[in-house]
Amino acid sequence: MVLGARPQPVATYADLEALPSNVIGEIVGGRLIASPRPSLRHAWISSVLGGVIGPPLSFGRTGPGGWIILDEPELHLGSDVVVPDLAGWRRERMPTVPDLAYCEVPPDWICEVLSPSTSRLDRGEKLAIYRRERVGHVWLLSPQDQTLEVMRLTPDGFLLVAVHGSPAIVRAEPFELVETDLGLILGEPTDTEPVP
Repeated sequence: MVLGARPQPVATYADLEALPSNVIGEIVGGRLIASPRPSLRHAWISSVLGGVIGPPLSFGRTGPGGWIILDEPELHLGSDVVVPDLAGWRRERMPTVPDLAYCEVPPDWICEVLSPSTSRLDRGEKLAIYRRERVGHVWLLSPQDQTLEVMRLTPDGFLLVAVHGSPAIVRAEPFELVETDLGLILGEPTDTEPVP
């Protein structure tokens, strides 16, 4: 702390509610962080990933089921409020989707789609929160680098278990039973022939 500097006030939920609707608000380490809404490309990548893993994990369609996968859930983790791009809970820990605006149960898996404006926060303070809250796996998807980094929580912190480059079809922890097509997720939208 700098001598003579005033301590910064701790952000509250009322501060989040006062933000305009065109930003995503988070409270990290007592600080209010307002980020612009993700670019449409960022939203596309997150949506496609949810569309690829959602049916086999959430509904058991051509996959194991047993998960609840949500887009941009508001997570209240201790005094921090974060909004990852995607999060997943094993059904034994969260059997149903609560009818609430936020969740206090830490996820078992989180995916952050990295962007230049949020990458430092996602890799730093938010990753530390996920470690503290014992989130089992974190995926970092980088549209710029065309990579998926897969991390597993260990007693010593997050271990980088794999880095996959696009295009590739991978079976990444904790979803080894589901094929994930990184070329589809990180690639450009393409038209395909309709299925009869």
